Amino acid sequence: MNIFHKAALQGLKKGRARTFVTIIGVALAAAMITAVATFAVSLQNYVINGAIVKYGDWHVAFQDTDYSFVKKQAKDSRTANVASYENVGYASLEGGENPDKPYLFIAGFNKETFDTLPIQLISGRMPKNSGEILVPAHVAANGGVKISVGDTLALSVGTRQAEGETLNQHDPYSAGKETLSPGPEKTYTVVGICQRPSFEEISAPGYTLITAADPAALSDSFSTFVTLKNPAEVHSYAEGAADGHDAVLNDDVLRFMGYSDDKLFNALLYSVGGILTALVMLGSVFLIYNSFNISLNERTHQFGILMSAGATQKQLRNSVLFEGLCIGAVGIPLGMLIGIPSIKLVLSLVAKNFTNLLYDNVQLTLKVSAPALAAAAFTSLATILVSAYIPARKAAAMPVMECIRQTNEVKVEAKAVRTSRFMRRIYGLEGMLASKNFKRNKRRYRSIVLSLTLSVVLFVSAGSFRTYLAQMGEQSAVDVDGDILFYTKDMKESDLFRLYDNLKAADGVTKSTYQALSTYTCKVNRRDLTKAFWDSYGESAGLDAADETVDLLMDVQFIEDNIYEGFIESLGLSAAEYAGQDAKMIAVGKKTAHTDMFKSRSMEFTLTVPSGGETKTIHTTFVDTYPLDPPPVDPSEVKGYSFMVVAPYEMKPQFDTLGAPEKLDLTFWSDNAGKSVEQMKTMLDGAGITSGYTLYNVHQMLEENRNILFIVNLFTAIFVIMMTLIAVANVFNTISTNIKLRRRELAMLRSVGMSDRDFNKMMRFECALYGFRTMLFGLPAAGILSWLIYKGMEAAGGQVKFVFPWSSIGASILGVFFVIFITMLYAVSKIKKENIIDALRDDMI
Repeated sequence: MNIFHKAALQGLKKGRARTFVTIIGVALAAAMITAVATFAVSLQNYVINGAIVKYGDWHVAFQDTDYSFVKKQAKDSRTANVASYENVGYASLEGGENPDKPYLFIAGFNKETFDTLPIQLISGRMPKNSGEILVPAHVAANGGVKISVGDTLALSVGTRQAEGETLNQHDPYSAGKETLSPGPEKTYTVVGICQRPSFEEISAPGYTLITAADPAALSDSFSTFVTLKNPAEVHSYAEGAADGHDAVLNDDVLRFMGYSDDKLFNALLYSVGGILTALVMLGSVFLIYNSFNISLNERTHQFGILMSAGATQKQLRNSVLFEGLCIGAVGIPLGMLIGIPSIKLVLSLVAKNFTNLLYDNVQLTLKVSAPALAAAAFTSLATILVSAYIPARKAAAMPVMECIRQTNEVKVEAKAVRTSRFMRRIYGLEGMLASKNFKRNKRRYRSIVLSLTLSVVLFVSAGSFRTYLAQMGEQSAVDVDGDILFYTKDMKESDLFRLYDNLKAADGVTKSTYQALSTYTCKVNRRDLTKAFWDSYGESAGLDAADETVDLLMDVQFIEDNIYEGFIESLGLSAAEYAGQDAKMIAVGKKTAHTDMFKSRSMEFTLTVPSGGETKTIHTTFVDTYPLDPPPVDPSEVKGYSFMVVAPYEMKPQFDTLGAPEKLDLTFWSDNAGKSVEQMKTMLDGAGITSGYTLYNVHQMLEENRNILFIVNLFTAIFVIMMTLIAVANVFNTISTNIKLRRRELAMLRSVGMSDRDFNKMMRFECALYGFRTMLFGLPAAGILSWLIYKGMEAAGGQVKFVFPWSSIGASILGVFFVIFITMLYAVSKIKKENIIDALRDDMI
């Protein structure tokens, strides 16, 4: 160890408090970087495992290969696993309603294929031999052909041909350009219904039916699925091994590994971690830079003496870098020991939320990656060395005499330290001295103000972010009628009610109801509309200011009679007045939750369907809400306002004569929505419904929204806490060391008779200067950033209202002054304990 390294170690020992705070700051920064890296790896591992469960454990598939190709890939040193199924052939789907999918495709699975490709059973069991078959549910839902468990299928299985070539599942159907060459008839017994296989491409011309491979069959057409040892080689492998075969990448798995062709997703995947790391490094650089900068200010006189004795700039820089390495050698391992258990604790708190968020039965667990830890250590070390190198280079380049005399830090020009008479009169001598000292040492004080400003901006911005997340959370947490919704536009009413009797008997269902909704057109006079509605709607709809009438779309919701009667009673209205052939009807007319569409609370409307025809006149009374949520609205049908009439179901026949298309909806309440939905799916598949429908698990959707908000809030709070700790350490380090640098100055003031009361008054005024300067720059910046966060969320589709962050600003003001005063009290108490004579005689601070 050379003399410069020894001097660096002596400096670290002498300034124990500063060294300790710097190590803590480095440890916090390393802990944050380690936590971010470890969480990113753990989250990536979670989504990869979930994608494998959902889409299969394979990376690239080859269509229509022969047996020798399968064997060749199995022997390739780059492959970890190879699975394949027999392309048994195609058969016509009699009665199919999808013109782009006219075939049934038969795939023969072996045991290894069943293990590699996920098959989700809805009912029944897996096939055990080549005479049993599994049918996907979308044959009925998408193809319109009902096939049930126990049915027997007699299929003429052949091949697709076009221009002398054999086509496969990767080749979309081409009407008029291809033919089906029939083969021998095969008979299958349907033993199960499954979800659409994930490996079946959207454009595939055949619905994939799965049977067990026949060992005695001499098939020479296989679909081959390859899992690589190194997924990064997937593109080069696919190109080199294809040998003329169509290659399909498992992008649903590869994208989470960062190896898919989805460049936008890849950029998002790597940029999020990069942004978080950059923010941590920014806060860390300020902390460590200030620490080394102050250390060099302390040792400027020492550097000047060493340079006068022949020390080179390189030797001085190396001395400071060695000091940084020593701090890193302690701080980085300590940070990792803090970061890994901390993120493990956080993951244990959010693991349950993640289980219900993306993938069932896939746990979010801690995954410690050696490359990630190495990257975190390297990033932390780079932060330290950059922070140390900048002030070291600056100090080493200073003239020798300027270092010895230490004339570089203090500005003594009269103009530079001039204070106003008003300040002297108001604050007295102590305030004047504090103000002059603030101006003389601008460089040091800027670092303090900048550190405090960054902490204020970060704290207020994070508070605003949480506020808008909370608004979105309140929207998603609004009480929604029912846990499960069944929605259809194409089903006959009689079929719906037969289905309703079955579905409401599903396990867990405690309550149920039905409704219908039709949309009509009505002509409304402009003078009946409120100005607020006309101004907003008229502009968006491009209406002429001279128009006297406007055509509006009105929804009529028909609900169960007993629910309607209860609603009328809750409004305090006469049941007799709202029941019968020509009774009044309840209506809701809102542009927004607080903006009415109509001036009057009671109006008459004449309805017709949008295409014209018969009309019907209704009398309505406007209220502010409706008793049951209407069916979901397609994005293309959004009107920009809510204009709906509520009527009992017994009045529906009066409107059916108008011929408006109707939407039908069943709503269920359940103690166990997941179990009820699974049973309902089985019922629907068994019913062989050919009409389009959607089954919503509303409870799960809302739970997922709440889970997302909880996770984001938790990580936002943890991130802000860690960054705030870094900022506090920075401020503590900077202020306390600045006070120590002024030992002789403060000792001199005390030696000429300044009392402790006046001394404390001067220091309190300095604290106030720190705080006010921080507020001057930090609060406007925080307010602007808060508004930008609001605009960003609004642009992303979030229904949020701008809220000025008063509470966060108030908390940040109190926090800033508290940190400053506590730090100042600590530093001053240390100074007061020192002997005045010793402080005045100390030339090597």
